[in-house]
Amino acid sequence: MARGMKIAINTGGGDAPGLNAVIEAVVMSAYHRGWEVYGIKNGYTGLLNTDEIIPLTPERVRGISSIGGTIIGTTNKGNPFQMPITNMAGETEIRDVSDKVVENFKRLRFDCLVAVGGDGSLKIAHDLYSKGIPVIGVPKTIDNDLKATVITFGFDTAVSIATEAIDRLHSTAKSHERIMVVEVMGRHAGWIALNSGISGSASVILIPEIPFDMDKICEHIMERDIKGERYAIVVAAEGAAPKGGRAIDKGSGEVGRQDVVLGGVGEYVAKEIAKKTGKDTRSLVLGHLQRGGSPTTFDRLLSLRFGAAAVRLIEEKQFGKMVALVPPDVKGVPLEDAIGHIKLVSLESDTVRTARDIGISFGD
Repeated sequence: MARGMKIAINTGGGDAPGLNAVIEAVVMSAYHRGWEVYGIKNGYTGLLNTDEIIPLTPERVRGISSIGGTIIGTTNKGNPFQMPITNMAGETEIRDVSDKVVENFKRLRFDCLVAVGGDGSLKIAHDLYSKGIPVIGVPKTIDNDLKATVITFGFDTAVSIATEAIDRLHSTAKSHERIMVVEVMGRHAGWIALNSGISGSASVILIPEIPFDMDKICEHIMERDIKGERYAIVVAAEGAAPKGGRAIDKGSGEVGRQDVVLGGVGEYVAKEIAKKTGKDTRSLVLGHLQRGGSPTTFDRLLSLRFGAAAVRLIEEKQFGKMVALVPPDVKGVPLEDAIGHIKLVSLESDTVRTARDIGISFGD
């Protein structure tokens, strides 16, 4: 069992700081056991176009844990169960090509797939496991919205980048007596906004879990104005929504669209504040800056722990599981428990209560 194992690893979904550290840990841990590791390039598409599979050796991965991104590429458009295929007429059809993925996996004599990704990528991994591919999942998302693990790698780096940006905005906002609205990522969970907003001394934090009232936000800002604090920082999660409405659509700027593409809440809130208070208000979208760059020490170590734990689960033949931080240890949890359950901010959490205690408004 300890010899001759042939492991495949892929990274799917959005990139996150720490992906390369997972790859390094998987490769080094596997090679110490005498196993081989191959990188499946660009998510699951490398198992369709098998010329996109590359050998990963210790020489190739040693030291990459400090580098952002992923050396084997990633995509959020490579679902083999719903793959867009262009037919002879030039029309695009959605097809299930998962059987081909399974066929190629077995033909190449892989013993296990280490799937690194968020809820979407891990759902695909679970479906492939149901079709006979031995799978170990590794949770990755800067949004920190996977319920089965206390934290996901990439989150700490994203929060650190957002906090630094907020810190820098204080001086310019104060100098111009201006309201600065900072939009951060997080999809339907407010973890990045909450943690960076508190750490960066924001005046208002808007998260998807608490629908906001523009009048309440403006009242809070004007109360600060009366006290001589004539500037404010508002941190808004991209999925935050006004009371009685849905999230803002990125393309149209409309509230409540059914086919919403998240983004634009920062600009929406800034315009409303300017209109209701008359104060000079600007908005800033941090966007993909939160995904880039070198991982923090915490994310780097967590990624290395996750990668090494994945190899231990392979050795123990605990397939169909995802590595998870269950303090103080990294353990294997069933993949089915890890997917389909979004971890949202608890409104009764100590962190939310802390924000309220120190005078931060949630717009409610």
